[in-house]
Amino acid sequence: MRAKYPSDISREQFAKIQPLLEGARKKTKPRKIALYEVFCAILYTLRTGCQWRALPSDFPKWRTVYSSYQIWTEDKGQGSLLECALKKSGVRNSQTLQAKMLHHLLDSRRSKCEEHRYSPGKGI
Repeated sequence: MRAKYPSDISREQFAKIQPLLEGARKKTKPRKIALYEVFCAILYTLRTGCQWRALPSDFPKWRTVYSSYQIWTEDKGQGSLLECALKKSGVRNSQTLQAKMLHHLLDSRRSKCEEHRYSPGKGI
């Protein structure tokens, strides 16, 4: 059992969005980590602005949370699954969370670009 955080949603709220989030991946094997825990970890990251690696240790591993975040934020023409889930769950301040989500997504993409840039001092 993990600590309760202000960013968590209730299990009742999560029950409304669980089918939406479960449909994002192919069902090849049983899920080992509760989807509720992953979703709450994403909400925590969006609310606090912490880095993925700085997630508290009582959440699932940061790589698991981040990979779900990447899948759920892919834009499929009608917006991302995460945006739909935030609206459907009735999370307070969903507009603020969506703005943070967009900012977080842009920052992560920017850091990836910077990571792969050519550095003149290193040569080819």
